[in-house]
Amino acid sequence: MKKITIIDGQGGRMGKAIVEQLKKEFPKQELLAIGTNSIATAAMLKAGADYGATGENPVIVAARDSDIIIGPIGIVIADSLFGEVTPAMAVAVGQSKACQLLMPVNRCNHHVAGCENMSLNEIIAIVIQQVREHLQSPES
Repeated sequence: MKKITIIDGQGGRMGKAIVEQLKKEFPKQELLAIGTNSIATAAMLKAGADYGATGENPVIVAARDSDIIIGPIGIVIADSLFGEVTPAMAVAVGQSKACQLLMPVNRCNHHVAGCENMSLNEIIAIVIQQVREHLQSPES
């Protein structure tokens, strides 16, 4: 079974929605939720994540051996999410060998040029499709 890690901050709304969708589509898949704060972690656990942790060190440890890391694009940008992402967190995720599914939310002064303005639900649908393809791929 693949190790899927969802990282989110702020109130955890995005991570919560991702956990709900992944659990609906892949009910037996274990999900690790890491919040940059305890509110985000709690939201993802409430949504059905199997495990949860909060803060910098859990991000660093999970990045070492995750197969898929999902989160807002800010998880690879130091000081993003209003300062919740530390430089060490950004480096750990950025250097991870995991498939990184980064969601372009275009907030906090980080804008991805060329990305369409999509709703969170549309972005999450694309992420779920990419997870599906990754889990079904024999070489991943």
